[in-house]
Amino acid sequence: MNEEYEYDDEEIEYYAIRPNKTQIKKDMAALFAVSEEMSELSPGQLKTLELPEVINKAVVEVSGMPHKGARKRLLKFIAGQLHKIDAEPILEKLARIKNKSAHAVREHHIVERWRDRLIAEGNDALTELLDEQPHADRQLLRQLLRNAQKEAEAGKPPKSSRLLYRRLKELFQVEGEPDDEPGFEDEDDEEEFDESSMPNNR
Repeated sequence: MNEEYEYDDEEIEYYAIRPNKTQIKKDMAALFAVSEEMSELSPGQLKTLELPEVINKAVVEVSGMPHKGARKRLLKFIAGQLHKIDAEPILEKLARIKNKSAHAVREHHIVERWRDRLIAEGNDALTELLDEQPHADRQLLRQLLRNAQKEAEAGKPPKSSRLLYRRLKELFQVEGEPDDEPGFEDEDDEEEFDESSMPNNR
């Protein structure tokens, strides 16, 4: 562990008013948990926290460390640094990131369920979806659904299934919510879907 990150429990100042040491330990435990949460953020998310340089550098370093003693000491160091500053703005930004991530998980499950229902139930499920989402592109969804079903029946790679997922995700995207949550797209990079290649069913 780098010497600049040395941490000692005794470094925490216990002021003359003698605050409750039990409460201080609880606060430090909470800040330690915050440090762990920050270590799991993506570089883009971490940047939005606008951390002081010494804390940001330590969080970047700890994010790549194995779960051993050195990592725990560095997390303690980060918690100690947070204890020295007004961490409330950081905690508020972190809470927004966590809430946004929870929204992304819910949205992912909704879209995934609809995709699976459409492929399994066909036109019945599609009619229900279009009743709920009257502004959806009916022709495009029908074509993607047909292609996804054919792929499933033939055991082919699920290219149309992925494209169907993407179109449903756009459909259910909450207005005003930027689509920048990582981790919920299909694993493979899809080729861009060329709608002009679709047959004209008019």
